[in-house]
Amino acid sequence: MQATPSRPMPSARPEPPLPLGKVLLVDDHALFAQGLAGLLKQESLAAEIFTAPTVEAATLLLARHPDFQLILLDVALEGETGLALLPRLAASPQAPPVVVISSSDDAGAVQAARAAGAHGFLAKSAGRAALVRMVRAVIRGDGYFPGGVAPLGSDMPLTPRQLDVLLLLAQGFPNKRICQSLNLTEHTVKTHLKAIFTQLGVHNRTECVNLARERGWL
Repeated sequence: MQATPSRPMPSARPEPPLPLGKVLLVDDHALFAQGLAGLLKQESLAAEIFTAPTVEAATLLLARHPDFQLILLDVALEGETGLALLPRLAASPQAPPVVVISSSDDAGAVQAARAAGAHGFLAKSAGRAALVRMVRAVIRGDGYFPGGVAPLGSDMPLTPRQLDVLLLLAQGFPNKRICQSLNLTEHTVKTHLKAIFTQLGVHNRTECVNLARERGWL
């Protein structure tokens, strides 16, 4: 009797090829951006690195270069908060993964990045080895966050767009700037805010943000 050839054992996911073709670094501190770009090249993580100091500049670069493979994003930028870039990317199925690179690594900052849709979070104080691990994990399709931060539960009662509005509200954005950041009409933003207030049982913006933080939505 002829032996039946055995099936090959499934292999672990292969490491994606490095260096990445194009990486976008969004940070308004020129010296830090130059240093990080240098590390990415020294570790053969990226072949070409573009930098942008603001969300608006990053949006223009993304429109011109749709083939970015990774975005490294600071939160504390001049003008709009860095997290405002994430809602703009949400509508694109081709959007690259985003990792927040921040000087603030408290649990609230990590949770806000995760809730906004970031694929990872790396403190600016992290070392070279952590940078390499982060890039490899994220391009492999895994998340990269500090330990001990629980993901948002599946019972999150807000829609993705309502969560976008809440995140910008928590950054202190008035309705007009929320409209501009999310490309929504003022009526739509007010409708989302009303739904969020109703869900939380609150009556003003301060109560809304405070209770959302208590519940781990921010």
